[in-house]
Amino acid sequence: MTFVNIISAIGNNKSIYPLLVRDCGIENPVKVAMTYNQNKEDKKIAWLATRERILDEYSVSGVWLGTIPLIDKAGGALMRKVKGLNADVNLKLFAEDDNYNKNLATFEARRNKGLRAKKPEIVQGFEYNIQKFKNVTGAEEAVKDMINVKNNKKLFNGLMNTKFIASVVLPIALMGWVIPKLIFASSAKKKMEAYRKESELAKLNTNFGSSSTKSFDQFVRGNQNLTSFQGGLTSFLTGLTTVQKMAVTDGGYAAGRISTARNKNEAADIGIKMAGMMFLNYIAPQWIEKGLNLITDVSLDPKMLVDKRFLASIKYDHLDLPKSDSASDLLTFIDSKPNSTFTQAAKKAGKIVFLKDKNGKELNIRDPRAYVDVEDLGKFRKQVESFAKKAKNSGNVAKYAKKSLGLRSVTILANIALSSFLLAYCLPKAQFLFREWFTGSKLDPGLVDNSKAKKNKAA
Repeated sequence: MTFVNIISAIGNNKSIYPLLVRDCGIENPVKVAMTYNQNKEDKKIAWLATRERILDEYSVSGVWLGTIPLIDKAGGALMRKVKGLNADVNLKLFAEDDNYNKNLATFEARRNKGLRAKKPEIVQGFEYNIQKFKNVTGAEEAVKDMINVKNNKKLFNGLMNTKFIASVVLPIALMGWVIPKLIFASSAKKKMEAYRKESELAKLNTNFGSSSTKSFDQFVRGNQNLTSFQGGLTSFLTGLTTVQKMAVTDGGYAAGRISTARNKNEAADIGIKMAGMMFLNYIAPQWIEKGLNLITDVSLDPKMLVDKRFLASIKYDHLDLPKSDSASDLLTFIDSKPNSTFTQAAKKAGKIVFLKDKNGKELNIRDPRAYVDVEDLGKFRKQVESFAKKAKNSGNVAKYAKKSLGLRSVTILANIALSSFLLAYCLPKAQFLFREWFTGSKLDPGLVDNSKAKKNKAA
């Protein structure tokens, strides 16, 4: 993968790649080191806390980044094989039909009363797409999939809901309940082993202190049993993207971690951590990106900035764009000019989906099963138009594009660096400060005796 492709991947805050870089490459190693440093006053606690952090962070990362895409893919394949239903059919298309029918009824009611009204327009929808693409050569299978879903709508909804629940509830259960309980049980076992060694040494008149022995014993007695998991999520979320599902999963993960905390102090400590993590993973990077893009005035994907066809179309005034940002103009342009520079750029940017034949070769036909976010596509058109005007007015399109690529690369890397710094350093620091204020101790509240922490705070 080239440098531009890497920058493009980690710069897309709607994909899992920035999360992967921040989570596994930067955040986890820094948090492990900081955990040891925070608990270093007690070497035994420091070792156990660091061990827990390593097991926790990397096992959760594996589930978080891998389970949802895997279950989505496996569930879709199972639906196709067993019931002949294609999970690529987007349920949002039904909503488009429903909204059109409601608006049409309102229009007719107003017209019958002699009131002024504008007739609603439909540019995509389930039934609309079937009628539009049913006679298009190459779209036969896609239309067949849609008709099959239409004839088995209740079954399809049920299967899609089940697939969503499996792809979200399973990782929530693993990350929020199973993994922490296994780690707690493992730590309890390690502490029991240490307690036994201390007891044996105590008999030989080598004492390590009654307070630590008491702490070990209380911890072991309090963490012997695993708890069960119960939960469920409503099916209306089936249209979420992988990253959006990961955000939902993190909400359940947070609830699970708080409910499985070993004491109230640990529950509060985890609550601060999880709230900050969700904000810094899903909201802050998008805010940072918008701010940096305003400063540099460059927002296009790096791959577009090195696309020779795109740059040549600007240089020689051949760039053809939809007439406006209206849904009608956008989709009419896409469907009538599939080979245009804009359409191809929108496809590469993931704004639209094209059909493929049985051999995997891409066709010049928009996939009628896919929903098009026309608002997002309209923003993309504005970005392309703005860049084209500035590049042309610069007098040297290639030089302007090269400069823009440099600025865009810097903003993407700066976003990763800043959001990673906030996640890996600032959030743990804030958590540790809260911990010390709330519990009166710097030590991990799940690994120390509660009564001892309260005495420290009172003192």
